[in-house]
Order: sequence, then structure tokens, then C-alpha cells
Amino acid sequence: MLKGKTVLLGVTGSIAAYKIASLASMLVKLHADVHVIMTQNATNFIHPTTFETLTQNKCLVDTFDRNFQFEVEHVSLGKKADMVLIAPASANVIGKLANGIADDMLTTTVLATKAPVYVSPAMNVTMYENAIVQDNLKKLKAFGMQIIEPAEGFLACRDTGKGKMPEPETLLQYILKEIAFSKDLSGKKILITAGPTQEAIDPVRYITNHSTGKMGYAVAKAAMLRGAEVTLVTGPTQIPYPPFVEVIPCVSAADMAKAVLDRKDGQDAFILSAAVADYTPARTADEKIKKSEGSTALELTNTVDILKTLGENKKPGQFLCGFCMETEKLLERAEEKRKKKHADLMVANNLRDEGAGFGTDTNVVTLFSDAGKESLPKMAKEEVAHRILDRII
Repeated sequence: MLKGKTVLLGVTGSIAAYKIASLASMLVKLHADVHVIMTQNATNFIHPTTFETLTQNKCLVDTFDRNFQFEVEHVSLGKKADMVLIAPASANVIGKLANGIADDMLTTTVLATKAPVYVSPAMNVTMYENAIVQDNLKKLKAFGMQIIEPAEGFLACRDTGKGKMPEPETLLQYILKEIAFSKDLSGKKILITAGPTQEAIDPVRYITNHSTGKMGYAVAKAAMLRGAEVTLVTGPTQIPYPPFVEVIPCVSAADMAKAVLDRKDGQDAFILSAAVADYTPARTADEKIKKSEGSTALELTNTVDILKTLGENKKPGQFLCGFCMETEKLLERAEEKRKKKHADLMVANNLRDEGAGFGTDTNVVTLFSDAGKESLPKMAKEEVAHRILDRII
């Protein structure tokens, strides 16, 4: 995912420095070219050899180290980097950067780069809340650097509060968001629905479907990575919310319909999962339990088809994409639904196809639009998500 990308990690004197070894390993596994610069104080917490072993690149500490290729190292690394992440960032280094002080390899390199710079503060809660530190962080923001808010919890100094460096997995998400993909959806607002809905039969029981939300979540994450401002309207799922996405949780189909339709005027595109793109029952006070031949069924009134409603009221420039799942006559039904609901794109799959069912990490879809149909082979849902976005663009 990060092949051809260069990530520069700046490590300063904080107990959290040891965690960056895990981050460096994660980046290497994603095929990034990882370089590490440490302050002298950081070497008291983790040895440079650790990073050199993980990255296969020399870990730089001394500005005047002669044991490297003949070039002005802080300038060459600054030019090479696609992104700079300083984590953990001590109050000392934050203060230096905020005031233009470049007295070591790390601060000198940061001043010599045009790459995006992210700063992840890590320190005692009292230090973090100090007015001087807060003012320095405001300066860094004003200079265009991105500040990653520290987490709250039990700190190494035995205090409890804000000041913990986020876990390496969280820092990785910031890196992926910044450089993993070109931002061809920058400035676009996309609303996506995902997951099942639950319709109450009585205070204890409900009816639902087998949707896990994996496909919708994959589309939401892919759109975010490509620069879109994403709103995810999701039913109850067992998977973590995608990062950097506005999430609107809902339970019933009526909740989902309201969340979508209330936001219909401010979106550039809608991508609606099969659970709501086809037919959505809205709960009303007129719902009744009807017992027939020993079974219990929910009688629903005042139904609303979200996809069709959006299609019939589409604003100029809006793009409408729906999903449909079939068990037979996929080609005929998918195209029929696309036209009937005025969708620009219909993503269809057959529940009977291997790798295309509920809860899988793969999907097998066919894309229907005015340009014709395109059948995709079985692939990971993340790949399917990007292919869908390619067609929308």
C-alpha cells in the first residue's frame, strides 16, 4: 500500500519511544521506505540499532556524523520524505520547532522539508496542559503542522490524564490517510450506508438481516483515504468504525432513512448498501403484529425506498450509487432496479457466488451504469471499494 513512499519518523526523549519500533515494522510491511531520526535523549529509551534492523536504513542522531553517504543529510532526507511524523514529541522539541530552533538532526531536517509534518505530543499531563506548551502547539498548527491529540490514561509518571502517545496502530492510520492514495476525492462529501437494521417485534425480539457492514465500511475507509469528507450511516455491527469518518449509528430502517434524507442536500454522492438501497420499511405507530398459521409476522406501513427517493430528488451534480443482492437473474434485475430508482451506478452481486456472501472479506460484483456493465473477479472488499470509487470519479 505504501510502496514508493518515504516516511521519516522523528523520535524524541519520551518513554513512549519504544512503541515506534512497532510502527516502523508496520510501515516496512506495507513496503514503505522508512527512515528514523532520533534525538540524543531518545537513545536513552531505545537504541538506534533497533530501528536500523527494522528499516535497513541508518538511524541518524548526530548532525555531524561522518558515517553516511556524501550529501547534506538533513536536506536530502527532507526532500525525500513524503511525510514526517514526530512521535513521541517531547515538550522540548515542540518548543524548538515552534520557535525555529534547529540545533540537532531532527529539528534541522524538519525545517528543511516541504513534506507534511505530523506531531504526536507525549508527556506528563501537567506539562501538556502548561500554557507555554499549548501556545507552542498553536504555533505549530499556524505553521501548517498537524497535531495528533494525545490519549488520556495512566501515564508513566503514575499520573492520570491527557498526555499518552496514541498506539502505533492509530499513528499508522494518520500516515495512511496522508500518503496512501492520491486525493482524487478531495473536497467531495460522500454519504455511505452500511450494516443491518433491526425492526422491533416487541420489547424483546426484532427482525434483521445478515449484513455485517464490511462492504460499506470498506467503501467509507477507501473514500476517506482518497480525500473525501465521509459520513457513514450504520446499523448495528461488530466491526470497528473506520477512522476519520463521521459516524451516525442507527438501529431501525426508519432511523437510517431519516439520517440519510436529512442530509440529502449537502452531499456530492450517495453510496447505499443493499439493505436500504432496494427497499426500506419505516416503523410507524401503525405497526401491528399479525399472526397467521402459527407464525408471527410484522405488518409494516408507510414504507420508504431511500434509493428511489434520492433518485427522484437528485440535485444537479449529485451521484447516486446503490447495491443490490440477488440469488437469480442478476443481470436483468440489477439493471432494472438501476433504471427504476434513477441510480447512476448499481453494484450487484449474487448471494450464491462463492466469495460474495454475507460476512466474507471478499466480494464478486458487477457494476451497471449507462456506460454498460463491468464484471469484476473475486477480490478483497477493500479492492472492490476502490474500483467502485474509480467508476464514480
